[in-house]
Amino acid sequence: MSKFARFLGGAALAATVVATMPSAPFAEEPKRGGTLVQAIQNTPRHLNPAVQSGIATGEPGTQLFASLLRYDESWTPEPYLAKSWEVSHDGLSVTLKLVEGATFHDGHPITSEDVAFSIETVKAYHPFKSMFAPVEQVKTPDAHTVVVVLSQPHPALLLAMSSQLLSIIPKHIYGDGQDPKTHPRNSENVVGSGPFKLVEFKRDQHIILERYENFFIKGRPYLDKIVMRIIKDGSARTIALDSGEFMLSGFEQTPRDLNRLKKNPNLNVSNEGYAAIGSIVWLAFNTKQGKTADKAVRQAISYAVDRNFILKALMLGTAKPAKTGIHPGSPFYDDSVNGYDVDLDKANKLLDDAGYAKGSDGMRFGLTVDYGWAIVKPYAEYMKPQLKKIGIDVTVRASADFPTWAKRISNHEFDMTMDNVFNWGDPVIGVHRTYDSDNIKKGVIWSNTQQYSNARVDELMKLAGSTYDLDERKKYYAEFQQILAGELPIYWLFAGPYHTVANKKVGNPPNSIWGTSAPLDRVYLK
Repeated sequence: MSKFARFLGGAALAATVVATMPSAPFAEEPKRGGTLVQAIQNTPRHLNPAVQSGIATGEPGTQLFASLLRYDESWTPEPYLAKSWEVSHDGLSVTLKLVEGATFHDGHPITSEDVAFSIETVKAYHPFKSMFAPVEQVKTPDAHTVVVVLSQPHPALLLAMSSQLLSIIPKHIYGDGQDPKTHPRNSENVVGSGPFKLVEFKRDQHIILERYENFFIKGRPYLDKIVMRIIKDGSARTIALDSGEFMLSGFEQTPRDLNRLKKNPNLNVSNEGYAAIGSIVWLAFNTKQGKTADKAVRQAISYAVDRNFILKALMLGTAKPAKTGIHPGSPFYDDSVNGYDVDLDKANKLLDDAGYAKGSDGMRFGLTVDYGWAIVKPYAEYMKPQLKKIGIDVTVRASADFPTWAKRISNHEFDMTMDNVFNWGDPVIGVHRTYDSDNIKKGVIWSNTQQYSNARVDELMKLAGSTYDLDERKKYYAEFQQILAGELPIYWLFAGPYHTVANKKVGNPPNSIWGTSAPLDRVYLK
């Protein structure tokens, strides 16, 4: 059985799946103490991943809040706050045993009631609605036992209980009746369950964390403190990493910066990890308003874009093409779909046939393309000269910051937007949300902001998300991708080539499927 088969179906089919806390091997004995200076790329809206998606919240959030499980680099689930778990014969319930003696950062014990409250909060408020949709009930027979009852088999459940996807938050703080999305304790006086506690959060400057001395894994974390410097400019991060000012940075993907850093003998530059993130860079369309509501326009634009040019000239060969919304590294990826290889004649004919005649200036109509952060700026700017070749006058529209962009896109005030969106390991978690007609949620970024709706696509996602049979899931997702390739709510460009850059003084840098969106309790300074 392959690692993907084991992760995506095989383990859940077993009558009993029980895990015990492993002892992680180390190349050398970890040292305790020291301050890790880490670069992160964006200011999070707040620090509570239970109600907020994205790595801006996830990187600090996974240090502040523990999840039930964690995953290694080979997609194997490991115990974390849950010391063991058991899947029922019919796959309709999972029983978890929590570690005993675990406490929140204010000293309150972490109990099954907190786990049940956390799952219910994530289900109600997190934008990934499909992640816990099959959860009917969470039973708490005693303080350290949790029974998750499902309406149908849920092949992505264990993954959904790991990393930033299921942060265990304190019921005694968030159960006070306030909206958890705007709760004041999301950013100040945060009471977490993870290896580090919050010292200070200064927007656009830094997040300072320090060891929680009563963390439930004895002897961890090894670090005294983590200083997360918020550096949005990639060149500035590169200079600081090169000089040794920063010791760690994840999610690095700028080709020229990576090539420069690889030459530094004091740095390790690794593309290991991030498999569960499943990054795809794409051009998304507003399918309900304006010219992009016309499928012919979306198809013409897709034929006009030269993906190979982007891969060679802009990405310098560091990225792989992505033809669909499922990451190329997934066993569900269908390479047979129409990839819309560049064909300007076909693009122009589509627009001519649809009645969009060129004016005296050679232009048919205008469109805007938005982007929210610097890393996708070159791909957005590329659209202006390239789409001019088919008579579309493109205005490239930058946002002042990420929240400004997120507000604009989530409120459907756009024609096209360049984005970098994640699969989150299993399509149930990170892919369905983009195309599910029930997930058109105004004001919620990284939901179905394209406002795309197709009843058969909804049905296929439901079928693929309710069986543990890997072959059945592949069949459903193949049809799903073929339909999307025809209707094109999105033109998919390439898979994001994420890297972790670590100073060689950093011991055990993160390399799991979650990259630096995983707990750093095992990291130490040599």
